[in-house]
Amino acid sequence: MVKATVAAVIARSGQDRSVILLTRRSVNPFKGYWCLPGGHIDAGETAIAAVGREVVEETGLTFAHPEFFCYSDERFPEHNFHAVALAFSGTASGDLLLMPEEVESAGWFTLEEAFSKPLAFNHESILKRYAAILEI
Repeated sequence: MVKATVAAVIARSGQDRSVILLTRRSVNPFKGYWCLPGGHIDAGETAIAAVGREVVEETGLTFAHPEFFCYSDERFPEHNFHAVALAFSGTASGDLLLMPEEVESAGWFTLEEAFSKPLAFNHESILKRYAAILEI
């Protein structure tokens, strides 16, 4: 069965949306890879609620005014993983506090720096769409 997931492109500020937050996974699939904060949508949960919950759970931040901007088919038979990821963009507030069970580290990166990292799932594709919106 295909799962529904969410991904958050969190800009460091509303003025410079080209610096974003990435987290480094401490779990499989893609352990050790960098990714956008996010995860599965729970039964009965809206996508907006899920992206807000996942951001808080993984980073301790509050995702402000998330806006949907694209989706990505994520099929990885080698990991027995098939999902449709709904991507949202916005800014966040609060103090960065990682959930070590899922996230081993996090950092703010320019989009250029982000593209040089090994990215999990189809997050490179999501970030390319985000960069196109910003016209970078």
